[in-house]
Amino acid sequence: MGAEAFKAARDFLLANRTDYPAAYAGFAWPKLENFNFALDWFDAELARGESANRKALTIVGEDAASLTFAELSASSNRVANGLRALGVKRGDRVLLMLGNVVALWETMLAAMKLGAVVSPATTLLTPGDLAERIARGRVRHVIAASADTGKFVGLDPAVTRIAAGEAVAGWHSYDALAKASAAFVPDGPTRATDPMLLYFTSGTTAKPKLVLHSHESYPVGHLSTFYFIGLEPGDVHLNISSPGWAKHAYSCFFAPWIAGATVFIANLGRFQAKPLLDAIVANGATTICAPPTVWRMFIQEDLKSWKTSLRELCSAGEPLNPEVIEQVRAAWGMTVRDGYGQTETTVQICNPPGLAVKFGSMGLPAPGYRMHLLDPDGSEASEGEVSIALDPRPTGLMMGYQNDDGSTTVLSGPAYRTGDIASRDADGYLTYVGRADDVFKASDYRISPFELESVLIEHPAVAEAAVVPAPDATRLAVPKAYVTLAADYPPTRETALAIFQHLKVAVAPFRRVRRIEFAELPKTIPGKIRRVELRQTEQRLFNEHARAPGEFREEDFPELKS
Repeated sequence: MGAEAFKAARDFLLANRTDYPAAYAGFAWPKLENFNFALDWFDAELARGESANRKALTIVGEDAASLTFAELSASSNRVANGLRALGVKRGDRVLLMLGNVVALWETMLAAMKLGAVVSPATTLLTPGDLAERIARGRVRHVIAASADTGKFVGLDPAVTRIAAGEAVAGWHSYDALAKASAAFVPDGPTRATDPMLLYFTSGTTAKPKLVLHSHESYPVGHLSTFYFIGLEPGDVHLNISSPGWAKHAYSCFFAPWIAGATVFIANLGRFQAKPLLDAIVANGATTICAPPTVWRMFIQEDLKSWKTSLRELCSAGEPLNPEVIEQVRAAWGMTVRDGYGQTETTVQICNPPGLAVKFGSMGLPAPGYRMHLLDPDGSEASEGEVSIALDPRPTGLMMGYQNDDGSTTVLSGPAYRTGDIASRDADGYLTYVGRADDVFKASDYRISPFELESVLIEHPAVAEAAVVPAPDATRLAVPKAYVTLAADYPPTRETALAIFQHLKVAVAPFRRVRRIEFAELPKTIPGKIRRVELRQTEQRLFNEHARAPGEFREEDFPELKS
């Protein structure tokens, strides 16, 4: 019964793909008692019938491969049987640290079939990071690329070790797992509320939290993500995200396979815009979701030169600046639609297909979510903390935070607060203001870093920018911009002057950026800017009565006084 209810909800959103009012008003989360995405949807629906021979996964470049839904169903069965033979059982925590290789998708499906809980990890983690995750996540099994096994030296011998790739002493071979039987029989039904995924947050402002998702909160919850992207059966979907982070599960796994689309991966080494654009054209990608950093690199190229098959363009991870959206539209005649979600949730807010995009806006509540903007007292406000109503609780919200002792802190109260600040206009559109920790006051005026960053990136010299408060004895703080320059722009006084002049015209004096420093922006592993690190640097300099080498201040330029 679970699969039928899931399919009915999916088909409703598909039928109303470009009719947001109907989709939002008519959608209801399916009520499920038992549900296993791998068994009840992937195997029973996608790997059977007319879609069985459709491509489920296509990887080009390094580790190139192409598997149909039927082939991936069978290979994941083999891996599930192999893991079972090594002692992996329902409820066990499995740390999975692989790049974009077939084994990643096989293992995710296999673990679901077994009822094991996967804790995805990026290959960029250090041995110290991994030791913390294994301990805090209560991990019992590790699957990693052979090249990364050295990071696990000193691992508790009771933890099962499986290496994908070359043979490694003391580690089981992943290839041997894949030789098991292709006929898989589950040990019993999977309850929809059983745990399935354990994510560590990116830790932009504090120690990473452990986010626990169930067999419905992500597989079913990502119906909102599938709707946001605008996916259809047979699409070829490219999502640019590193394995180990929630965004990879968002649209390299659940959203495209809810649609019955192909997951397309381009393993092209160090990111460069031109080879990726070539791959998009050569492989007929029809939909794409990429973080703002990628879109900013795309517009450095002559996008008009690439004649693509793309139909839907999406961005997520951080707000996308209006200037970038406009440049993509000018080149391709399509609008990049922004969406908003978290590791703790699926897509909550989006610019849906079929509606005009309001530049700078996150959009409207996604189907299945009731959103509020709350002030510190919990009252509704026109500008406040983005919050999800919990009565009724949306399916796409996590089970809770797993504590280090293995218990789970379940959310309670009338709403879940995201920690992000937004404003709402008369049409109900929500616009991102900043993290609650990032918004600051200067001369008693409230400053939104994102608004200033969007103005900065309009200047051709600016590739990326992060605005933080620089402590000031007179004005409490002044806005300072850390700027990563576009190619061919030198970090000189002349460049700084040009940016200050741009700001003088575009921004009201009370909130103008007063200091500029050219630098590479510190980021988390998944690419989010660590403004907290920049704020700490500014506070340290203030305490030391020091000025950053290479910092340009507005008062240094007599030309700006005229």
